[in-house]
Amino acid sequence: MKYIRQFSIILFISLIGEIMRLAIPLPIPASIYGLVLMLIGLSTKLIPLEAVEETSTFLIEIMPVMFIPAAVGLLESWDSLRPILVPFLVINLLSTVVVMILTGKVTQSFMRKQKKEEQS
Repeated sequence: MKYIRQFSIILFISLIGEIMRLAIPLPIPASIYGLVLMLIGLSTKLIPLEAVEETSTFLIEIMPVMFIPAAVGLLESWDSLRPILVPFLVINLLSTVVVMILTGKVTQSFMRKQKKEEQS
């Protein structure tokens, strides 16, 4: 029952992200709205970490399985992808590096903030 409640909280945040995407005319995916809402909720302790921790850990553990359909889709569209393969690979490599750097910087800032709070 605990997992259903935790998963329901995550789905509710995702639903709010979908509603925001419809209400706000920006080219931002609903998942980004949902992630930002979850980040704000966890940072402000509006959503306690314990309320979603175990289910989110499970979802992170099975995340590689979620990429299988996307990989199959790429293989099926190989004929369309072949002429633009080099730009496609360069863009993917660069965007992956940028995302990794930004994620690391954001994580470091949160860790510093948490360390300061623990020392105070």
